[in-house]
Amino acid sequence: MLAPRQTGRARSPAPKQHQLNLRIGEAQLRLIDEAAAALHKNRTEFLLETSLAIAEDVLLDRRLFSLDDDAHARFIACLDAPVADNPRLRALLHRKAPWEG
Repeated sequence: MLAPRQTGRARSPAPKQHQLNLRIGEAQLRLIDEAAAALHKNRTEFLLETSLAIAEDVLLDRRLFSLDDDAHARFIACLDAPVADNPRLRALLHRKAPWEG
């Protein structure tokens, strides 16, 4: 059974602005409805929660990567290298945020 997992981010209910329509087969619809019922959710709640959880996983998978020892050493060396002077970045970091007045 696929149960939506809760992430560290709280999902606040956003105003409903868009409608999503799907065409699926009868067997697929029965499977979704059965899974939703097992979690005491309606079809919309189930589809939205599980779709969002999978979407987060897809995006998180693109932020995790594996390197062999040599590539990892080169990566760490790049991170540890001194930062080149960037006057525009320095100016940005010293500027007040717009909400600070």
